[in-house]
Amino acid sequence: MEEKEFDSMNILPLVDVMLVLLTIVLTTATFVAKGLIPVDLPAVEKHNASPHAERPKTVVEISREGKIFLGIHQIQLADIKAQTADIPRQQSIIIRADKKIHLELFVEVLSKLKRQGFVNISLQTEEKS
Repeated sequence: MEEKEFDSMNILPLVDVMLVLLTIVLTTATFVAKGLIPVDLPAVEKHNASPHAERPKTVVEISREGKIFLGIHQIQLADIKAQTADIPRQQSIIIRADKKIHLELFVEVLSKLKRQGFVNISLQTEEKS
């Protein structure tokens, strides 16, 4: 028998398989993004910081009444930009917010700090007993 020369390759089966895989990935990604797949997140054990760990120098506190404090000084929401102008942008900022405040106030404070260019912002919480 003579071998026939190979002029072209049929790639339609490959394209079909790739389209099916793409459909599966996109469908799964949609479920994950919408939170439709129930996920039980792992619990975090108490973390003991080393005694030599650097303490954050800037603390923003939001009281139950909605008052905002930078360190020990009370400030207004509109004044956050001016009051944080001297703080280096790489410095850690800890937000300590009362659990009874409106979420909107917390988001506004966080948004203003992020727009100022701060990249290391944390929320202080307590460990449940």
